[in-house]
Amino acid sequence: MSADGLARARHKMKDAGVPPTAVDAFTRFYGLLESGETGLIAERDITPLTRVPHLADLDVDEKAGRRALAVTAVIKLNGGLGTSMGMDRAKSLLRVRGERTFLDLIAEQVLVARATTGARLPLVLMNSFRTRDDTLAALAAYPDLRVDGLPLDFTQNQEPKLRADDLTPVEWPADPDLEWCPPGHGDLYTALHASGTLTALVEAGFRYATVSNSDNLGAAPDARIAGWFAGTGAPFAAEVARRTPADRKGGHLVVRAADGRIVLRETAQTRPEDADAAADIETHPFFNTNNLWLDLRALAAELERSGGVLDLPLIRNDKTVDPTDPASTPVVQIESAMGAAIEVFDGAVVLEVDRSRFLPVKTTNDLLVLRSDVYRLTEDQRLVATVDAPYVDLDPAHFKTIGAFDQRLPAAPSLVGATSLRVRGDWTFGRDVAVVGDAVLTDGGAPSTVPDGARVGPTGIA
Repeated sequence: MSADGLARARHKMKDAGVPPTAVDAFTRFYGLLESGETGLIAERDITPLTRVPHLADLDVDEKAGRRALAVTAVIKLNGGLGTSMGMDRAKSLLRVRGERTFLDLIAEQVLVARATTGARLPLVLMNSFRTRDDTLAALAAYPDLRVDGLPLDFTQNQEPKLRADDLTPVEWPADPDLEWCPPGHGDLYTALHASGTLTALVEAGFRYATVSNSDNLGAAPDARIAGWFAGTGAPFAAEVARRTPADRKGGHLVVRAADGRIVLRETAQTRPEDADAAADIETHPFFNTNNLWLDLRALAAELERSGGVLDLPLIRNDKTVDPTDPASTPVVQIESAMGAAIEVFDGAVVLEVDRSRFLPVKTTNDLLVLRSDVYRLTEDQRLVATVDAPYVDLDPAHFKTIGAFDQRLPAAPSLVGATSLRVRGDWTFGRDVAVVGDAVLTDGGAPSTVPDGARVGPTGIA
């Protein structure tokens, strides 16, 4: 290891204007990384989390829910660029229903909740340097969103990628932007603190925050959950949902055997030899939705005590400096998960919710289902499933990027009669197409078209 790796990284961050608190958080993680810490959580060191209250079983007083929501802020993580789908701007600017984007529906969910409950409900986005300008320009269409004295957004921090061989900051003159990476969404707490947003929220009278990803339209403001959280007196809560075979991968909550604390184990923190046990949905029945509830006073107190640096577990992410070039320099990205803060707070709690609170879009497969008639849009701007969502598997050679996807699917087909859709080859869908049963389109070796009004089923086009 290079003796001056940390010093060089700190100097690079300071020169780039990264806040001192974020530099301190990076310094802590660098020390863990240099000491050989991997962040891995062994199956032998945990026990499953199996007893969790369900939202449907809670008796929450309606007035208590409204009181809690009146002092709740909505925070959305909006730093994602959707690069896996070929995007170079905020994923929240993707169209979801007609011409309306994730960001449109988020704004409308907040405005409707304000109108129906009387709550101020500020919407605050955690942007990245790459998503901020486009996002704020889009939000200009909603001038009533801003709450006096509070920002519409704050910016997550950045840190240098480290060479895997000596942990010095990587140099990549071909594209210096690739020398930097976000610190994972665990940076939420440092960025809230360093930006002054946390102080502004508390001073404006807000006690709680509901936090979720901007690509998850299921996580709309909810007075019942707010009332439950306020009633627990807990400093921190995580929403979890039952795993299905489709959820074998991903973060899940477990109990650390050494001290009985609930902890988050992400996929990157699972040892290869524990992969089968971690994927067992009977043993570990709950996955982390990344919908969190925070007591802002408790968070402010803990950040004050810790100098703005929460004691989060390290996640070591091994990559190449250019993620599109596997032959480029191997690097380590230091990351942390915001859900991992559950182990920081004494008395943290967990709540089971149904799948309607978890509608993420990670691929164009997910986006097609969300755009289709599987979901309907309610008056409060929530997307509600009309049937069980079918399994969709589009040929990544022709549908992976948004540009290619939109070109071949200018209008979403009906999926309410489908149990699955598997497409191989270069297919372009016409309008008013209906997919039924376990539908399959095979690769004919040349670009093909599904005609307007056609039905696609187990034998292809009917």
